[in-house]
Amino acid sequence: MRRSPLRGRLEPGSAAPAEGERFTPLAELPGATVEQILSGALPEPVSFEQAHDEWVVVLEGGARMLVDGDELELGPGEWLLLPAGCPHTVLETRPGTSWLAVHLSGV
Repeated sequence: MRRSPLRGRLEPGSAAPAEGERFTPLAELPGATVEQILSGALPEPVSFEQAHDEWVVVLEGGARMLVDGDELELGPGEWLLLPAGCPHTVLETRPGTSWLAVHLSGV
């Protein structure tokens, strides 16, 4: 059976919460989930170690992250592929940071 096309619009970075992050699922496909993440000035410093690969790109703003023990800075257009089991924490974001994330569950 043929699926219908999906259409939507990303929220601007200005729609980010003042604190924390908001995760908005955009598409759920076999083996992949696409979401937009909007980060406020004070993200929750949670360490993630996911069971799946995750590809993220900063669309607006910027972030400082701790990835597998290394500190990284990401700005607009910079992306990162986080392999399954790779520990990572968002340490700091510029207010209004917008991300696009693709979670790959390995079909």
